[in-house]
Amino acid sequence: MPLLILASVGVNILLLGLVTRRLLGVPVGWTRTLLVSLLVAYGGGAVSRPIGEALGIFTDQNTIDPAHQALAGGVVVLMLAWGIALGLGVLVILEALVPTGTLPSLTRLLRDLPARRRRARRYTRIVALAVKHGLGGFLSSRARSDLGDEAPQVARSLREAMTEAGVTYVKLGQMIATRPDLVGEAFARELGQLQSDVPAEPWEVVRSTLVTELGRAPEEVFAHVDPEPLAAASVGQVHRARLHDGSAVVLKVQRSDARAQVRDDLDIVLRLARWLDRVTEWGHSIDVLSLAEGFASSLTEELDYRTELANMHAVARATDTGRDGVPVRVPAAYEQWSGPRLLVMEEVQGQPVSRARERLDRMPDRQRADLATALLGSVLRQVVGTGVFHADLHAGNVFLADDGSLALLDLGSVGRLDAAGRGGIGRLLVAVDRGDSIAATDALLEVLDRGPGLDDQRLERELGTLISRAGSLGGLGSAGLFSDLFSLVVRHGLSVPPQVAAVFRALGALEGTLRRIDPALDLVAASRVAGRELAQEQLTPGALRATVEEQLARMLPMLQRLPRRVDALTESLQRGELSVNVRLLADARDRSFVTGLVQQLTMTVLAAASAIAGILLVVSESGPVLAPNLPLYPLLGATLFLFAFVLAARALVLVFRHTVLPERADRRSPARRRA
Repeated sequence: MPLLILASVGVNILLLGLVTRRLLGVPVGWTRTLLVSLLVAYGGGAVSRPIGEALGIFTDQNTIDPAHQALAGGVVVLMLAWGIALGLGVLVILEALVPTGTLPSLTRLLRDLPARRRRARRYTRIVALAVKHGLGGFLSSRARSDLGDEAPQVARSLREAMTEAGVTYVKLGQMIATRPDLVGEAFARELGQLQSDVPAEPWEVVRSTLVTELGRAPEEVFAHVDPEPLAAASVGQVHRARLHDGSAVVLKVQRSDARAQVRDDLDIVLRLARWLDRVTEWGHSIDVLSLAEGFASSLTEELDYRTELANMHAVARATDTGRDGVPVRVPAAYEQWSGPRLLVMEEVQGQPVSRARERLDRMPDRQRADLATALLGSVLRQVVGTGVFHADLHAGNVFLADDGSLALLDLGSVGRLDAAGRGGIGRLLVAVDRGDSIAATDALLEVLDRGPGLDDQRLERELGTLISRAGSLGGLGSAGLFSDLFSLVVRHGLSVPPQVAAVFRALGALEGTLRRIDPALDLVAASRVAGRELAQEQLTPGALRATVEEQLARMLPMLQRLPRRVDALTESLQRGELSVNVRLLADARDRSFVTGLVQQLTMTVLAAASAIAGILLVVSESGPVLAPNLPLYPLLGATLFLFAFVLAARALVLVFRHTVLPERADRRSPARRRA
């Protein structure tokens, strides 16, 4: 018998759960639904009999009055319905305070307990660093988004905190530095100086990684591997080696703990970004969540060296092979020995530009100018020609080889431009070559997103002044050309798409490298030469033929249909039957929005009308009596008020689940939502 009673209660709870979820119309969590249903089932049984006795339906002997059996059944159904309605009210309050999905399930909580403990320790460490460097106030919902003159000092504190926080946060700061249109020039300038200082891993650990990646002992593949690393970076380190055929190679080996550390840190970065986006004005205004998601995707890509291997092949195909007598190349990779955590490539004898000052100082001025011009031309050819380009060309990633060539290293970060972006950048270079500020402005607006209230004429004048100043003052005037151009873009409120931001980032880093190679380089003149050469390449018979064929392939279907459409149009004009058919709400999203709005309004009106009518009937003192203490009108009023309660609960839960959050998201500009 106890089992039968327990089964009956379980069925009742399940039915109540199904009814409440159905009435609310949203996927409320089953755990809270069953708990509320359990409360309703036991609470309803406890209060139903006293209410029945007070209404005169039940007798003192706990039996139903024979004269009121049908009425008793109706009252019981009404009480059950009110119990469900009260359960709905509790669920609506819970959805408003703690929406479904914000709290983990019990099984997930137990499974994630070790990770939560590690995350809590890391959270504590990050918050402690923020407080230590005076940034604790920016974790509050009352933090200001407009720092004014304090921006450089806050940016410096943020750089110091990120440096101390470790690898992931250093790379996060470097990525944020590429978006001055979102974070401002002070933060972009300061975070651009971030560098990680990481000690090398012991040789025993590196050898273990080599065995795992090669599937055999390193001695079977390499005649010799130098245990001392050439360089140690945040994610990996580089060792010299020699193949059995005598070829000199370098091994880029990922750190053994890099994946676990980055995975844990990215989890914290994303959670922290969601929290900052939700509770702080500055975090929401710069769309910190999108920045964090883009960073996580990019860093996850960097952890797979097969991606860098593919990038090397792509950039090698796009790289200039020797204009102005200076070859610019990408080292060859050994694909058969490379893997997710190991990259084997040819060794380039020489020095990175960052450490080649003495050698550069001994070179004739003409040779240094040729090196810088060849490097700039090669990168612009990558950007405009194929759209695949090295996105991190600081002086440590450009190698000055002993044979006088230049090699591009560390292709973990590669940018990609579509045809429209390449065309816009190419037209910008041609406009700079001609000194045409109008064409340069048009080309710039082709690749950037126009902000609200943009003053085209003012932008055109300032861009023309920038080009004229840089061109008239030679090498001195062109210093900082790319950073000045980016500052101009930010100042006029233009939003920079991520792929174009990568171009600006690459050119900004490249400018510093070019200055190391040739301090007297005239960037405007060199850009003009490169732009003129690119334009000439686009005007060769072969290039023109390919362009015409591509355009004809796109236009041919339209041209085939054009005569028929023109004929139909002229016949309609001749008969006087030409009309324009405009369909309102043709977009399914617009129809869905209007439908939801009408449903919401209808439920609200019905709930209000039912509530008013129910209150009027409940307080009514006249009308027929169904039982000694049960008038008809209050019973009807309670029923109407029940309908009002359910409709209001459904309307409120839809507001909490489908209206509040989209409104918050819509406050972002479209350009920032795309960033």
